[in-house]
Amino acid sequence: MTLTKMDIVEKISETLDLSGTEAKNTVEEMLEIIKFTLASGNDLMISGFGKFQVNEKAPRKGRNPATGETMMLKGRKIVTFKCSGKLRNQINETQMAE
Repeated sequence: MTLTKMDIVEKISETLDLSGTEAKNTVEEMLEIIKFTLASGNDLMISGFGKFQVNEKAPRKGRNPATGETMMLKGRKIVTFKCSGKLRNQINETQMAE
C-alpha cells in the first residue's frame, strides 16, 4: 500500500491535534522547503531518516527504442536517497516480524 500526502496530513492532524487545514499547510510547507533545498543543488539530511543527495549525471550515448537510432542524452541532475542505519534496522526488524 502506498502512503499518500493526504494520509500523512491525516496522521499529523490526529497525532498533533491540529485541524486538517493546519496539518495540510504544515506538510505543504515542509515539502516546499525540501524541494527548494534540492532544487538549489544542496543535499538534505534528516537525522534518523536519511539523506537526499543531488548528483550530476554526465552526458551519455543512448538509443531511440522506436527507431534504433543512436543519440546523445544530455547531462542532468538526479536525486538519490540513502536511508540512515536507524531506518534500515527498523525496516529489517519489521520485515522479520511479518
